[in-house]
Amino acid sequence: MSYQIAIVDDSRQQLQSLKEKLNYAGEITILFTASNGADYLDQLKKWDRSNLPLVVLMDIDMPVMDGIEAVRNATTIYDSIAYIMLTVFDDDEKLFSAIQAGASGYLLKEDGIGSLIESIKEVIEKEGAPMSPSIARKALKLLTTANINTSPIEKATNTLSEREMEILKGLVDGLDFRQIAAELFISSNTVRKHISNIYTKLHVTSKVQAVKIAMKNKWV
Repeated sequence: MSYQIAIVDDSRQQLQSLKEKLNYAGEITILFTASNGADYLDQLKKWDRSNLPLVVLMDIDMPVMDGIEAVRNATTIYDSIAYIMLTVFDDDEKLFSAIQAGASGYLLKEDGIGSLIESIKEVIEKEGAPMSPSIARKALKLLTTANINTSPIEKATNTLSEREMEILKGLVDGLDFRQIAAELFISSNTVRKHISNIYTKLHVTSKVQAVKIAMKNKWV
């Protein structure tokens, strides 16, 4: 089985090295590469939705549009794609921002190619959230600290706007972006922006997760 991916990195040297190593391994098919987040979003529009990458290896620090913003924008439109962030430094702020944006994994570029391939498989086959050991420790510390006083779900109850609750109800009812937009008399792009905000506030990365939380807490 071959796993379809894309790679986004502004370093040509890093990009070429990663391509060569993954191609040599023989289990990965690289559909396309991009030099920054904006380039990635532009290229994504050209691909048939039935043949999108399953996982994108996304660099974080890039010009024009960084990896975190690219993931945040892409997940509201292409929610079937998973993202593994690649970085040189395990920066606390960027780690938390990447998780909030919808990243499925977070790895250091110094990790071996074997670990990277296993992480790709883990995301696709098990819907896992692979992280380099040092990053995993930081993530646990960040999430534990954030939950000392109030859980993210309790906070979300207080911060979701009336419009966001209306859109969340639409998701629970099984409506897509266009149907919700028509029902609320707003544009599809506005719905996407609201959904992105909902995901961030609920600390989730998909429609299914948001709907589960809404139903579990009887919000709608």
